[in-house]
Amino acid sequence: MDMPKKTKFEIAVIDKVRALRIQKKFSQEYIAGLLGLTTSFISQIESPNIPSKYNLNHLNRLAYELGCSPKDFMPDNPIPSENWENED
Repeated sequence: MDMPKKTKFEIAVIDKVRALRIQKKFSQEYIAGLLGLTTSFISQIESPNIPSKYNLNHLNRLAYELGCSPKDFMPDNPIPSENWENED
């Protein structure tokens, strides 16, 4: 059974969080502590091959801690999903 993969949109959000985390010199361990998660879970989130991802509350807390808006984690433009044709 294949694990569901992250969408291009989810990867774009995670990439923006990671870039800001690195810019602020915050480790995965530090981010995990802020969110009450494990370091391995943050590693899974940042891996494109594992379906783990941030939820909206995570993004809100990260924005607070990183001194930005949650919208700063969003792509500038919509990213079409490869499976929109199959959705009802």
